[in-house]
Amino acid sequence: MDCGSHKFADKEGDRMRFGMTLRLKSGAAEVYKEHHRAVWPEVLAKMTDCNIRNYSIYLKDDLLFSYFEYHGSNLKDDWAKMAAHAKTQEWWAIMEQLQEPLATRKPGEWWAEMEEVFHLD
Repeated sequence: MDCGSHKFADKEGDRMRFGMTLRLKSGAAEVYKEHHRAVWPEVLAKMTDCNIRNYSIYLKDDLLFSYFEYHGSNLKDDWAKMAAHAKTQEWWAIMEQLQEPLATRKPGEWWAEMEEVFHLD
C-alpha cells in the first residue's frame, strides 16, 4: 500500500481519516475474503506499530472500499516502516495478485485515495 503521496482532507488532533478504493480481479472475491478472515498476526502488529487504527475493508461487486485512521505524528516514516517490513511485503504480494487498481489513481498509488465529502462524529 503506497500512501506516501496522499493529501489529507481532514485532520483532527492526531487523527487522519483515509478512504480508499480498488477493484478485485474477476473471480478473486472469495479468495480475498478468505485471506482477510485470517490476516497474519505479524501484519496486524505492524499496522498497529505504524499507528493505523479503526481499519475496515468493504466489498461490493468486486469494488473494495477501505477506511482507516492514522494516529501517529510522522506519516511518511510510518509508511516507510510498514513498507520495509518483510511479512507485510509478503502479504501485499499475495493481495496484489488479486487486485486491479483503478486507472484514475494518482501516480504512485495502488489503492486510489478518495475525497471525503461528508463526516459526522
